[in-house]
Order: sequence, then structure tokens, then C-alpha cells
Amino acid sequence: MTARIAEVHRRTSETDICVRINLDGSGAAQLNTGIGFFDHMLEQIARHGLIDLTIEAQGDLHIDGHHTVEDVGITLGQAFARAVGDKKGIRRYGHAYVPLDEALSRVVVDFSGRPGLHMRVDFKSGMVGTLDTQLVYEFFQGFVNHAGVTLHIDNLQGDNAHHQCETVFKAFARALRAALELDPRMPGVIPSTKGSL
Repeated sequence: MTARIAEVHRRTSETDICVRINLDGSGAAQLNTGIGFFDHMLEQIARHGLIDLTIEAQGDLHIDGHHTVEDVGITLGQAFARAVGDKKGIRRYGHAYVPLDEALSRVVVDFSGRPGLHMRVDFKSGMVGTLDTQLVYEFFQGFVNHAGVTLHIDNLQGDNAHHQCETVFKAFARALRAALELDPRMPGVIPSTKGSL
């Protein structure tokens, strides 16, 4: 099997971001975005997705976190697209339900090659630490647009914004892990009747 690793460096007048991923890792993470709770959420992707993930981000946080969070999503999506390659042998679809105390979220992903985001999360607070919860949508929108995935995110229960957000990111990680797993019954086969994704 070819190593499913990628590195993407993206620089704009607003951010400077480097992402390195190994889709077949152990869940190791080195994260520095300047937004503590966002780093905590990105760590969930690594740990629960068994993806080795390094993200170094410099952004215009003196304005707010918008450009940093969105551009990390974009850059991470680009890295996923490179690492997954032609998608031969992957399961393609993944889903997960994750609880945390009173909160419960469901995430479903399809490595379809077609970007699409449906997200239904009614955050109970506008901020968690220094992360504006509105930016969670921007992160996932940037990711799907550049990874070429269809993503459905639903927070089914939750009264605490920290718990809501954490269940979303953990379920996202578990759905990714399931979708990217190699299917021993279809080695080297693109999982589509079209023959391409």
C-alpha cells in the first residue's frame, strides 16, 4: 500500500498554515493555531481518527479567529485530498454517533468527490474559550470544499456548547476513520459504479 501522507503549506495575506497528515497513523498530534479550544478539537480528529496530524498556523488573531479557523479547514481539506489519492480500496462512507454527558452528535461522510455540507448544530453559547462557535461551520465548509467530501453533521442533543462541539469533532473523526479504512473485500477498487470519484 502506498503511504497515505501529505503536507500542504498555504500562505495568504491573512494566514500562514502548514498541515502534515498521515491517514494511517496512531493519533499523534502537534497543534498550534493560537486558539486553544480549536487545538483541542483538532486533537479529537487525530486521536479518534487515528490520523497523525501536525498543524502550525499563524493568523490575524488580533482581528478575530475567522481567517485562521476557516483557512485551517481549507488547508486540512487539501491535505486529505492529496493523501487519499484516487480512493482505491477505501470504504468511502463513514458514520458515527458520539455522546458526551447530555450531548449527542451524528456525523456522516462520503468521500464522493462532490463537496457538500449539511450542518445542524444549535450551539448554546457563542464562545467556547476563545473559539467563536459560528466558526465551526466555517471550518467544516472549508474542509469539504477542498477535500471533496459530502458531510452531514447533526447535534441531536446538548445543553453545553463545549460538549456539543466536542461530540461533533469526535464523531467527525470516527466517521473519517470508517470511511478511509481499507476494505479487504475490494482491494484496489474504486468504490463507485462510475469507476471514479
